[in-house]
Amino acid sequence: MQPDKLFTTLVYVTLTALLLICAGPAESVIKRMEGQTVYVPAYSHIYQGDRVAPFYLTITLSIRNTDPANPITLLSVQYFDTEGNLLRKFQEGELRLRPMGSIEYVVKESDKEGGSGANFVVKWKSETQVTEPIIESIMVSTALQQGISFSSRGQAIEEH
Repeated sequence: MQPDKLFTTLVYVTLTALLLICAGPAESVIKRMEGQTVYVPAYSHIYQGDRVAPFYLTITLSIRNTDPANPITLLSVQYFDTEGNLLRKFQEGELRLRPMGSIEYVVKESDKEGGSGANFVVKWKSETQVTEPIIESIMVSTALQQGISFSSRGQAIEEH
């Protein structure tokens, strides 16, 4: 092996080894909290083809309490369109979600108001610190002998 290539290889191997040593083992941190406001992306349609034709989708918002011992309380579930206009309040007032319980809200495929930038805002709280719930939207359609499905995970925008 040529001296230049040998030197480059040794530097690469040494730096890689140092990076692995310094990085240490990956640790899983379980977040516990007493409430959040969560933004969840959703799509009432996506675009297809060269003509940018809309492909309409059914949206299911799924809220799952992951805490095995404590309930959470849903305070509100709101649905917004691409422009940020409030379209629907799915949940007003408090709704208790039991430990390991879940609830779903559905926007029908025929409801075209949301657009490609639709979203939900979910507010929840708990009497004690609980594990972070999983809040996601699932979009599905089986139109024209095509099947499409994908999901978007919620992102906390405020902790209470």
